Amino acid sequence: MKSYKLSELNDGEVRSLIARPRIDFSSVFALVNPIVDQVRQRGDAAVKEYTLRFDKADCDNIVELVSDLPDSLLDARVKEAFDIAYSNIYAFHEAQRTPERSVETMKGVQCKRVARSINSVGLYVPGGTAVLPSTALMLSVPAQIAGCKTIVLATPPAQDGTICKEVVYCAKKAGVTHILKAGGAQAISAMAWGTETCPKVEKIFGPGNQYVTAAKMILQNSEAMVSIDMPAGPSEVLVIADKHAIHRHVAADLLSQAEHGPDSQVVLVIAGEGVDLNGIQEELRKQCLSLPRGDFAAKALSHSFIVHAHDMLEVSTVVQIRPCIPSPTKTE
Repeated sequence: MKSYKLSELNDGEVRSLIARPRIDFSSVFALVNPIVDQVRQRGDAAVKEYTLRFDKADCDNIVELVSDLPDSLLDARVKEAFDIAYSNIYAFHEAQRTPERSVETMKGVQCKRVARSINSVGLYVPGGTAVLPSTALMLSVPAQIAGCKTIVLATPPAQDGTICKEVVYCAKKAGVTHILKAGGAQAISAMAWGTETCPKVEKIFGPGNQYVTAAKMILQNSEAMVSIDMPAGPSEVLVIADKHAIHRHVAADLLSQAEHGPDSQVVLVIAGEGVDLNGIQEELRKQCLSLPRGDFAAKALSHSFIVHAHDMLEVSTVVQIRPCIPSPTKTE
């Protein structure tokens, strides 16, 4: 990781340093547009062809009703971990529900704010290079709480046409109604247009690579009349470490996003004196070697950087800091 001193950088250099990487989508759109059109015209047949081409999976049927799927057989510890994660995610999003509010703006005029669920949603769970049941929970639990009637979860199948059992477990637990066995632009297109077996949805959520992002961008401005959450970019993380930082925690936080892919943006900010940077870098090296996706993390770290600041006040000039506790200096 390259190293910089914040005090030696001018405003332009700081802006350049922290700028998000830009992707030229013109070439990506050229590849994705034909997929979008083919799925619109040929439905299931096109999705099957693209799934065979890109995922090497020959599926007889591309959509499974979750209610028809058998319960996943998982290790007890894995199941417990998913159950705890589900409960935590549910508690967080349940707290976001807002009660109806009625305001009398003038005599006899009542204005009311009412929250209603989206009837049908599509959730994209990537699966090309890693299994992501956590993403299945993060996306489907809010839809379950909102009361969405149709919840379609799309994820790439294995080469034998099956879906990861951990994803199936999370999908069943969180109220998913359909699983679309497809990934990439073809999955987004199927949910946006609807096919013979895949329900058309009103809004699509979830992360993905540049082809997934391009498909979402194309379809939100098409006759499909589908909304999207946002055009997501590469993963990014910024960790601020002072002399109290624990090496393994700093390294784990940095690697949690670095392992997503070689284009992840990873920044470590050192605040003040007394930080054992060598210890952090050694912990990064050790943890990276132990990760199944360590190669991805190593590539991301190769173009990441460290910024040295005099103190937290100087850090705040380039980082929006919001303390998680009211008074970090108090110990009671």
